Amino acid sequence: MSAPDRNALSQQRFSRFAANYSGTDEVFFHAPEMPHLLQLADPQPGWRVLDIATGGGATALALAPHVARVIALDHAPGMLAAARARLAQHAPAVVFAGGDAEALPFPDASFDCVTCRIAAHHFPQPARFVDEVARCLRPGGVFVLQDLAAPEDARAAAWCDAFERLRDPSHVHMLAGYEWEGLCLNSGLHPQSSAIHRYAARLLPWAERQGCAPGVIERLQLLLLQAPPAVRAWLNICCAGSPDAGFDHVYLLLRAVRPA
Repeated sequence: MSAPDRNALSQQRFSRFAANYSGTDEVFFHAPEMPHLLQLADPQPGWRVLDIATGGGATALALAPHVARVIALDHAPGMLAAARARLAQHAPAVVFAGGDAEALPFPDASFDCVTCRIAAHHFPQPARFVDEVARCLRPGGVFVLQDLAAPEDARAAAWCDAFERLRDPSHVHMLAGYEWEGLCLNSGLHPQSSAIHRYAARLLPWAERQGCAPGVIERLQLLLLQAPPAVRAWLNICCAGSPDAGFDHVYLLLRAVRPA
């Protein structure tokens, strides 16, 4: 599938399921890793921040009290509308904009901080995305990324991609931490820290958030049952094949800076 086709599919799906991402779900608005993300961003009064692929707006909402302005960007119109409705009365410092993460509609050196949370695995060209982040950051600016982390074992990583893509066909590819660090260095950003966070999830709510049909859920259960040992260890799979089937969301949190 071409990059434009993947972008169109992602727009379609996330507009369709926008309400499932803009409520009070703990994964997004009360996530245990959010304090660490804020610590990495270290937001300052007067800052102008860009939150790429804002989704339901959880990261923009968390940053807004600490900065002058947050631009919440998303390429899915339905998702932007849901986020705007969710945040309108709670975060007046947040403004909303449509746009593509790989072709940001902003001038060079526009932002003190750029964030992107649990979205980059949908981007067809992650190198272009990081190039755009670097271009839009001011000297000394901070980039904070949270995304699904791939295991370094290539076969296990391919399995994880297939599992994610079965649930959501707009999933493209998750990267390992060293791959994100390499992309940052190639774009002129200096990685300063990275860490792995785990969040225990149940299969059924995760699948239902993307409107998976019963046949797809059955195939997801089968994949969990047949997962190779490296995947079982990476995802901490439990109760596979049962209504309580679960696994870990494994997230990378990375901070990089544009040299002053």
